[in-house]
Amino acid sequence: MSSRTTTVVVAGAAVAGLVAYAVYFDYKRRNDAEFRKKLRKEKKRVDRSIASSSTEPSVVSVDSLREALERVKKEEVPITPAERENYFMSQVAMGEQLALQGPDFQLPAALSFYRALRVYPSPVELMVIYEKTVPEPIFKMVIQMTNLDVTAKVQGYYNYFPPKSTGVEIRTEDTPEGPRKYVAVIKDFKKGDLIYKEHPIVTALDADIQSAGTHCSHCLRLIESSISIKSPSDPLSSTYCSKACQLLSKSQSHNLLFTTERPLPAEIPMDPPTPETLEERRKAQAAFVAYLQKEGKAGPLLVARFVARQIAFETLKLMPGYTGKHDEQHFTDSEGEEYMLADHMERLRYIEADLPQEEAPLLAKVLGSAVADLDKFMTDEHMAQLRGKIAYNAYGVCFGGGRDDKAAPTQRPEDVEKTRTPYGTSRQTGSAFYTLSSYLTHSCRPSAHPSFSSGTAQIHIIADQDLKKGDEVTVAFVDVTQHKGESDVECRRRRRIELARGWKFACTCQRCSEEAKTESNGVATQKDETNL
Repeated sequence: MSSRTTTVVVAGAAVAGLVAYAVYFDYKRRNDAEFRKKLRKEKKRVDRSIASSSTEPSVVSVDSLREALERVKKEEVPITPAERENYFMSQVAMGEQLALQGPDFQLPAALSFYRALRVYPSPVELMVIYEKTVPEPIFKMVIQMTNLDVTAKVQGYYNYFPPKSTGVEIRTEDTPEGPRKYVAVIKDFKKGDLIYKEHPIVTALDADIQSAGTHCSHCLRLIESSISIKSPSDPLSSTYCSKACQLLSKSQSHNLLFTTERPLPAEIPMDPPTPETLEERRKAQAAFVAYLQKEGKAGPLLVARFVARQIAFETLKLMPGYTGKHDEQHFTDSEGEEYMLADHMERLRYIEADLPQEEAPLLAKVLGSAVADLDKFMTDEHMAQLRGKIAYNAYGVCFGGGRDDKAAPTQRPEDVEKTRTPYGTSRQTGSAFYTLSSYLTHSCRPSAHPSFSSGTAQIHIIADQDLKKGDEVTVAFVDVTQHKGESDVECRRRRRIELARGWKFACTCQRCSEEAKTESNGVATQKDETNL
């Protein structure tokens, strides 16, 4: 991996993770004269030190760098924005002083500059500054440590995710098409056993149910109108089953997307809103809601809530008292290592998403009107990537056997939004996006099925057969049952066309292979329906 690639990767992870600190840093830089003076002073001191320091290289082995990096990673990082500011300044000053001491102090100097990099809100910007001001041997060490850190994090992901408590693990299998990730059980399960359960990262009700106000906009539970909680000023007309769901929704995404309340915690300094900025937020939200209603799809709302949840989750890490522990309302996260939502998302499969031209700008306007510069992260490319990931991995939440009152779609079959559900997308109440469950693969003869027996969007994966340690967990993305009056050939063709339209692959599961042999008198042939 090149140094350029490394800095981009680090930036992609850190920008989302340090949004709150970035807001604080920019606020201080714009409004605090003493803070600006300190920044200028530090820059001048670094410039002077570089001019007088020795550039003779110090020979440091990769093993020594790796050992030093591991020591740094075990150090506690300051939590609050003010503490991070002081930490950043002190580490830059320390690196400057050590750089003056000659070759023997180049590694300690590099470690100080690397510590500063860990808390800076814009790593790419800081790397550019380092490249121009830090002696080349020291800068190269910082680059090497960044490479080692990124590589270790990428390779170590599946050592920590999913948690062992789920009873499953992610495995890799080499196939002619390339490596294939799948979920395998790490202990035996009997038919009917609960394998694991998982709360969603984000949810979205079907458009007709959202407007009806019959279900909770957060957990998707059916609610009585007499106990529902609503806000008259909510442009999305959200309804909640309890105060707890309303508060969770607001803290995870709703405050940022669909209210004029403070989008970040009180601990994060922000410019006070003006009547003009509040009106700008209202107009941006109204335009985005109008788009959601026109499209009638869950995808744009799931993406918006995912981005907002990512910001909220990473902001939480900056709050005093943060322990790294999540309550049961959080998604299935890693154990023993800090991974962000972006780390989960980037590893998931996706389909190419062709978006309307106005979608990304509308969401960007909502984000930017709430927090300055957030709109810069919502590009057309980023929106398309997120939509493609969620389109491939979202589940349909069905209670019981699902609903039967949904109006027939008016779009072309290939344009109808699909979700993973064995009952068929037309029977779902809403859509939900999960981390672990996104790794479950499809089979027309699945070894498990999703259940929503809690009456909420919490997914329960139930074994459909006895499973031995190491067996793969599969689910049906579509309705794979043979309907009354439907022949084997018709059933196979129907489900394979649905898979091709929704997920762009031709199913090669055992059932499809066996049925293909039967249809062709023992010769295994598989028709590719992906062009339908």
